[in-house]
Amino acid sequence: MSTAAIKTARRVFEVLEYFDEVRRPLTLREVATHFGYPVSSTAALLKSLLQLGYVDFNRPTRTYMPTMRIAMLGEWVQASLFGEGRILRLMQHLKDTTGEMVSLGTQSDIYMQYVHVLYSEEGLQYRIRPGSVRSMTRSGFGWLLFSAMPDAEIDKLLRRVNIDEDDPARRMTFDELMVQVDEVRRLGHVYSRHTVTRGAGVIGMLLPAQSYGRRFTIGVGGPVERLEDKHDMILDTMREAIPRFLPA
Repeated sequence: MSTAAIKTARRVFEVLEYFDEVRRPLTLREVATHFGYPVSSTAALLKSLLQLGYVDFNRPTRTYMPTMRIAMLGEWVQASLFGEGRILRLMQHLKDTTGEMVSLGTQSDIYMQYVHVLYSEEGLQYRIRPGSVRSMTRSGFGWLLFSAMPDAEIDKLLRRVNIDEDDPARRMTFDELMVQVDEVRRLGHVYSRHTVTRGAGVIGMLLPAQSYGRRFTIGVGGPVERLEDKHDMILDTMREAIPRFLPA
């Protein structure tokens, strides 16, 4: 695929994600200014989306708005990945019970990716954008995903992660990684503190395999001080809720 084609595809998804972020109609100028795109190419992109039926154009206000065709594209994904809403109900229960942010992650090639997040209503919180990726070797959710793999598969994936890592200091040996993975296997959960963001942490567990054998991680995250205070309550809640919402 050419560089130009990749750039065009990236811009399409960036614009659609921006609509999801602001949740209101947008003008051509707003889109172009937000991303720093040339106005001419932004106009061409929005015109293409309009012709394909993915956005509407309101002439009096000169604004664009996604159509229901966008929403319908992903209807089957929720049932396939989220167990007909059971995982989403589990996430809501954990958020309501703990008062903290609840996130769902999965493996995406050599990365761990956040696929859904419910934010805390506390004043002090750390926000993760759905779709964000993290290193499999340097994140609590990554260690959880590794814990479900055979050691030989872990070693193979680690080699790929290290090849992709530009900073030699961030590359890990197999023995270094297995210290974290074996700890997760022993405890049955991960308690990661200051791993990705200083001051933030997550208490997480693996979920039972879902459709197509996909593995998900679920975690309660927030400032480390609050997680310390709620540590036992969070673990007890997760241990009770996961088998109840996702029976074997």
